[in-house]
Amino acid sequence: MDINLVIKILLVLMIFGSIVAIEIRDLLSSVVSVGAVGIILTLVFLLLQAPDLAIVQLVVEILALVIMIRATVVRDETVYTTKEFINRVITLLGVFVFIYFAILVSKELPMFGNPKYKVSQYYVDNALFDTGATNVVSSIILNYRAYDTLGEAVVLFTAITGVLTVMRKKVKK
Repeated sequence: MDINLVIKILLVLMIFGSIVAIEIRDLLSSVVSVGAVGIILTLVFLLLQAPDLAIVQLVVEILALVIMIRATVVRDETVYTTKEFINRVITLLGVFVFIYFAILVSKELPMFGNPKYKVSQYYVDNALFDTGATNVVSSIILNYRAYDTLGEAVVLFTAITGVLTVMRKKVKK
């Protein structure tokens, strides 16, 4: 299947999930829909060959989802009357759709050790000369991509701090 077609399908699913999140009356269902949009965005990043963005998106999405579910469950007092069978079918359908797109994404990834871009080969060939570091991985992370690595660390630190702030227990004085 063409990668552009898969990305277009995922974008349509993201738009649909966003509309569902806005229009649905149940807060918890809205939060789950927003989480689905974030997970689909992670798949789009993988298809666009940006695994570092996909990892950060996945971590931030999971942490934000935990915060939003915690805030929603405390506030939402909706009584659920739907049948268990329908809930299980919808859950299984969502799992199968996720697995299907995960398989499509994994087929598009390059073979291990066979990069598609020439920039990575430049890093490997010139790391010692350009940076003076004998460890190629360290020279790439700390020299060639230092600002990107710093930005990812700040995003992860902020997300973890937010979760810890929400999840802390309040001490009575």
